[in-house]
Amino acid sequence: NWFDWPALPDLFPKSFPGVQTSRDGFLVDVDLDRLRARVADYFSPSLSHEEIARRYPKVMQKTARFDARGVRDYLLKRGGPNEAGFIRFAYRPFDNRWLYWEAETKLLDEKRADYWPHVLEGNLWIASSKREIQSEYTHGACTSELSSWKYGFWGIHLFPTWLRDNGIINPNGDSRHPNVSIAAQHYLTALGATVEDLFHHVLAVLHNPAYREANAGALRMDWPHIPLPGWPKGEAEGAADALVRSAARGRQLAALLDPDTPVPGVTQAPFRPEIAVIAVPTTTHGGNMAHEDFAVTAGWGHFGKGDAVMPGQGRVVERPFTPEERSAMAGGYDTLDPLGSTTLDVYLNDRAFWRNVPLPVWRYKLGGYQVLKKWLSYRERGVLGRGLRVEEVLYFAGVARRIGGILGLRGGEVEG
Repeated sequence: NWFDWPALPDLFPKSFPGVQTSRDGFLVDVDLDRLRARVADYFSPSLSHEEIARRYPKVMQKTARFDARGVRDYLLKRGGPNEAGFIRFAYRPFDNRWLYWEAETKLLDEKRADYWPHVLEGNLWIASSKREIQSEYTHGACTSELSSWKYGFWGIHLFPTWLRDNGIINPNGDSRHPNVSIAAQHYLTALGATVEDLFHHVLAVLHNPAYREANAGALRMDWPHIPLPGWPKGEAEGAADALVRSAARGRQLAALLDPDTPVPGVTQAPFRPEIAVIAVPTTTHGGNMAHEDFAVTAGWGHFGKGDAVMPGQGRVVERPFTPEERSAMAGGYDTLDPLGSTTLDVYLNDRAFWRNVPLPVWRYKLGGYQVLKKWLSYRERGVLGRGLRVEEVLYFAGVARRIGGILGLRGGEVEG
């Protein structure tokens, strides 16, 4: 019944392409302090164009769309930087960074000034595209931050739950309105449901393996079409309850998909036993990680042309689960099926590794990217410029555990 269901833009009519900097190596960073230092240099009148070009070649490289010297001359005359421009940036799925967002000039190639005002606290966005490669999970990334146009592999559109009312305060004291079509609003009113119920239902649908398998061909050619109980008038018996149940699953998914949202039992102690054994930081000698153990040097990534980062092979060791791992995970899943029967040890370097990254967790893709491998490619010491911090080692473990939770929800065995 694909064509009987509304397409994603038929439900959420307003969407935006993500921000395209074309100068990621200068304008985006994992470390806010490093980003601030670069931008301070750029806005320093005491540093010539030639000196900035020596330190940061990419930002002074002239292109058909970017007059590097003219842009810097303008911004130096205006003064800056703009302190409000240092913001969190959804760079890739599960990889939030810092961006310097500049409202004027072409310092950012496509700044998306119409998108920026709607990035409100608590406003969730679904990333989707008009097509996807088979099994690449291009659809269904979820974020609350301003996002990169490459947040999805094909270049995505971002569909918000809410839209800002251009600074106008409504009689109810709100300065936002739901991003829903007239038909969707009539449907929600009939069911006594909200735009957030609809958003989370859509998220649950996009991550449902049965939906994706049944509609794989259509998803490669068109926007996702969303099955809705009782659509379009909401008159079917049990439609409201069905939507609420689906939205509840979607809310669990949204929390797991947002790396900045703590999830009790998954990223917050006390951990569920089946989650606690996933991606445990370990060393070959059995001791705690120290010094060079934190450097990613196993060949996960390197710079290609310009500042593009190319993935490497890295090092993993495939093995069966240990009896202890199998026992712990069997307590949380009806079977080991969501996580398979094979696991990996994923190495940072010759001495340190994350123990027990189940194969489906390692292979998990979102936005068209293999999430964990993509994250590691940007953290190779030759790319990042330093070793990992303790919190970053734990972050990788946390993302692996979030993915384990997502796979459990897909299989229906884990209810959070």
